[in-house]
Amino acid sequence: MQGIPVASLVIGIASSPAERRHLARLLGGSDAFLIVSTVDQAREFLGVVEAPAAPAPPTTVALAEVAPSPQPPPPDLAVDSDRRVLRWRDQEIDLTRLEHDVLLCLVHAPGQVWTYERLHLEVWGNRHLGRGSDMHSVIRRVRGKLASLNATATIHSVRGVGFRLAPV
Repeated sequence: MQGIPVASLVIGIASSPAERRHLARLLGGSDAFLIVSTVDQAREFLGVVEAPAAPAPPTTVALAEVAPSPQPPPPDLAVDSDRRVLRWRDQEIDLTRLEHDVLLCLVHAPGQVWTYERLHLEVWGNRHLGRGSDMHSVIRRVRGKLASLNATATIHSVRGVGFRLAPV
């Protein structure tokens, strides 16, 4: 069927309202998603009818962050990890360790939303707790450095979820 675009549907199963809200935030970048409370609801939606003769095997559910396919980084934007600098075209600016580590995550997956929890785990090495003012402070400084280099790439906030690099 050439010429017909194919969209994906992600079905998430979460039993509590809090888990459903969290899953909705994680799946926000998907083409389409459905969140149900039980496996039976998912089967009902899909119209799957099990044969009554054999008992169903135990169900294992694994949740993964779903994000749009990463885009290539802007060709003029680079993070030099050896010297811990941000390079935009022919200009460079020094980065702190935290700025470097946050930017490195975002640059390696432009367009992909990095959740607060995932960024905190990757950069700080622990789970995201509290309001995240530490992370917002680092992002603010990195945005300032991108602006001082007149870089077209920007860091967008995804309210209540995290951040993504927009390679404009």
